[in-house]
Amino acid sequence: MKALVKTAAAAGFTLQDVPVPTIRDNEVLIKVRNAGVCGTDVHIHDWDAWASGRCRPPFTVGHEFAGEVTQVGSLVADVKIGDRVTAEGHIVCGRCHLCRTGNSHVCPNTQIIGVDRDGGFAEFIAMPATNVWHLDDDVSFEVGGIHDPMGNAFHTALEGTQMPGATVLITGCGPIGIFAVGICKAAGASRIIASDVNPKRLELARLMGAHDAVQPADAVAAVKKATDGLGVDIVLEMSGVPAAVHQAFDLVRAGGRVQMLGIPAKPMEINLATEIIFKGVTVYGVVGRRMYDTWIQITQFLRSGQFDPRPVITHRFPLEGHAEAIAAIKSGEAGKVVFEIG
Repeated sequence: MKALVKTAAAAGFTLQDVPVPTIRDNEVLIKVRNAGVCGTDVHIHDWDAWASGRCRPPFTVGHEFAGEVTQVGSLVADVKIGDRVTAEGHIVCGRCHLCRTGNSHVCPNTQIIGVDRDGGFAEFIAMPATNVWHLDDDVSFEVGGIHDPMGNAFHTALEGTQMPGATVLITGCGPIGIFAVGICKAAGASRIIASDVNPKRLELARLMGAHDAVQPADAVAAVKKATDGLGVDIVLEMSGVPAAVHQAFDLVRAGGRVQMLGIPAKPMEINLATEIIFKGVTVYGVVGRRMYDTWIQITQFLRSGQFDPRPVITHRFPLEGHAEAIAAIKSGEAGKVVFEIG
């Protein structure tokens, strides 16, 4: 089969022929139809400090995908050949303290497809049946293939929040931040302010329902106007940029929440006293998706018809166009980029 492989500890990917995976008794084989390309894939492609410290080539890249089941292991009872599926890409142990207390999304033994083991930028992928998520018949493989980043957005927007009627600031309008705009709108936020330096991404944020889509320098005025100077109820910090992190704590109201998904490139200082403690702010760190609360939310929101992620998808490529796909993400002119595989 064709697969996009990280062959060596250096920049670049290689499209090559590799054996079709052999499944274990508790696994299924999935023919991949669509796959989403992520910033993580860019890190691996460029072989930056994070990638070189985490990944061990050779392996097939890609952690966002959807397709059809073509083979099931002898112990699998709830997945059938022909099922239309996507999958949770974090493979957890299921036995540690965190897994057994409903916190498997932070399992210390997690293996991530396309990072720690072979992933979905291929014609076939083997997955544990427990990680498989069935798609409704009216959900396309393209939308199924981006459930992973949508799930990050759902987790960030909804965990612990009281979204109906809330005022929300979203700092950072990459694809996950733009998905979050649509989620907040569907969940009943009264005012959504999106902030980014990239005009294309602000345009997509408006398309997904942002009431205000502004440059970071204009976020203060937008928040003050929308909240009578109080500050927003919820900030979704999606960028990891230190200035945006400080702005999140500055513009959230006293007693509000800051949900943090963006990852700073290096350690940064935060004034715990003035930015968090004296304001009584609740801070929530987001890792992946809650298993499987977040997946249920995705399915229910898609069924409602109030959330449609398709406008965020701006570029589509075959696997042969992997260099162009990476370049599109780096250009800043793309929303969500997907591979069309099968």
